[in-house]
Amino acid sequence: MAVPTTIDAAGWLGKYLEADDADTDLPRAMLAAFAEALMSAQASLQCGAGYNERSEGRENSRNGYRHRRWDTRVGTIDLAVPKLRTGVYSPEFLLAPRRRAEQALVAVICQAYVEGVSVRRVDDLVKAMGIEGMSRSEVSRMAGELDGLVGEFRCRPLDGGPYRYLWIDALTQRVREGGRVVNVSVVIATALNAQGRREIVGFDVVTAEDTASWTEFLRGLVARGLSGVELVISDAHGGIKAAIATVLCGAAWQRCRTHFMANLASRVAKASWPMVATLVRSIFEQPDRQATWSQLGDVIDKLSSAGFSDAANFVLDAADDILAFSAFPVEHWPKIRSNNPQERLNKEIRRRTDVVGIFPNRNAVIRLVGAVLAEQTDEWAIAQRYMSIESLKIPVLAALSPNDPHPVIGAAAG
Repeated sequence: MAVPTTIDAAGWLGKYLEADDADTDLPRAMLAAFAEALMSAQASLQCGAGYNERSEGRENSRNGYRHRRWDTRVGTIDLAVPKLRTGVYSPEFLLAPRRRAEQALVAVICQAYVEGVSVRRVDDLVKAMGIEGMSRSEVSRMAGELDGLVGEFRCRPLDGGPYRYLWIDALTQRVREGGRVVNVSVVIATALNAQGRREIVGFDVVTAEDTASWTEFLRGLVARGLSGVELVISDAHGGIKAAIATVLCGAAWQRCRTHFMANLASRVAKASWPMVATLVRSIFEQPDRQATWSQLGDVIDKLSSAGFSDAANFVLDAADDILAFSAFPVEHWPKIRSNNPQERLNKEIRRRTDVVGIFPNRNAVIRLVGAVLAEQTDEWAIAQRYMSIESLKIPVLAALSPNDPHPVIGAAAG
């Protein structure tokens, strides 16, 4: 059914119902008709005259249509967007409102085209996103807007402290530099603010995960206002540990349980891993500090007696690092004894960056990853609290009394 340039709602609906076209979706057809009538009215306003109207005030004229896909809650609609003989009519109210991460992805793809980067999947992706003939100036405009938003996000003051818990991690991305493809590391820090909500407090792109890079990154966070950190959760990378000791000297360090289990698995035969993993996981399932350390001693004894001395020694050597969480309120244990929040965040970042494959430069990495992280922080700001404000007031637990026997020492002596 032809869509009018202006809508007589009752008349149009009556004709549509009389047509009784069972193959057409009424809600989608109505939304398409309304949108195209609205675009026609805007194009007429930009031309200075209506469609086919003769007027001395006319400044432009129509030149056909271009078709664009519009994804809505009632399905995808094929819109006929008016074209002008001079200049461009772009219905920003319909087609431009993409989320920041989607805008960043578009900018990265367009920049890859501009710089001559050839990626096999780019053509299909561009068509799927409805991008046609985007110019260099449009790419520059879009990238400039995103760079401004991401820059503000990266440099904002950290005034939501104290940030009691801090999770840090890094993931690798591939970038073109100097005519070759190199690996760079995206370092990310997530913290729990005073309101009990998670907040991405910083990120950066560094050449290598070494002590100097991590130290500079953490010092930047402190300079922006990061304070009150009591526990840092990360993997056992030497550069991270050294930087934490230098910059956050008053904070304890918790070794990521996920990474620890992966390291332990490399020391155990594949057939025996389920049994060993079950034993070690039981350490983290205890109700209090004393029971946790007692279970650690029992597990080391069982591993040693079963012939897994290498695994037992590995667990014993890492005991203080993997059980650092036991000095903190029991209510917080499920949240702080692993790096799972950061791992899930990394997975979401990779889901977006895998589409690009190889980034044209580091700025493109910062643009896309920064947009994803800014969106995630916004979502956390209105989501349910990660920890209650009341529980955050509970102080660090007292250490074991010197008179209490240390189960680990007993196991090691045996």
